[in-house]
Amino acid sequence: MRFKDRHKPLQSKQVHVWCLSFREHTEHVPNYYALLSDDEKIKASKFHFEKDKNQSIISRGALRQLSALYLDRPIDDIAFTYGEYGKPEYSFKSYLKFNVSHSGDMAIIGFVKDHDIGVDIEHIKTDFDVMDIAVNYFSELEIKTLKAFPKKKHIEGFYRCWTRKEAFIKAKSQGLSFPLNAFSVSIDSNNHANLLETKWDKREAKDWKLFSFTPNKDYIGAVSIKGAVNDLIIL
Repeated sequence: MRFKDRHKPLQSKQVHVWCLSFREHTEHVPNYYALLSDDEKIKASKFHFEKDKNQSIISRGALRQLSALYLDRPIDDIAFTYGEYGKPEYSFKSYLKFNVSHSGDMAIIGFVKDHDIGVDIEHIKTDFDVMDIAVNYFSELEIKTLKAFPKKKHIEGFYRCWTRKEAFIKAKSQGLSFPLNAFSVSIDSNNHANLLETKWDKREAKDWKLFSFTPNKDYIGAVSIKGAVNDLIIL
């Protein structure tokens, strides 16, 4: 729970992404629980499995602690509202924007100043038909690119695509109702991520910045930001 030791000031063109291992934070669950609001405690209590309950408590508790650090406010002052599709944001006016994602044993929390942000993390699995999912959810351009990959690279390309698309949708705050095949992202590189096209507005792609990163072995993460942000800091 020593986030303060690693916390750095957030600059205007930076995005900070915190990576949390649930396993490493399980011993602190009671401390995180004490930080939660009443509605967050009720939500956590509704999980059937202890693991899911603990993950909810850790994610929300960490978000509260980190928000308090960035905003220089008491934790008790941190409160949230939820958009039409469930995306949380601060209940008070703030320059700070954030987003949270979790998968497997990990969660990521992204922070940026004054820009829409979406993050996604996925635990990489190999026990499924990549192309079966891709042809149903990816754009024509993405499917064509993925098919051109050597078969042994399909999993890698699939997860690059999936995480970047999920991060973009979350940044747009339109939930899973947003058509996944209505926009395209690059999938051929871990180091260079781009929004290639948005079919509803051919000019919009240039307004967005995408990042991919590896938070841990067998995991992949992505960040989508609307605005001129150039520096991804992993914490």
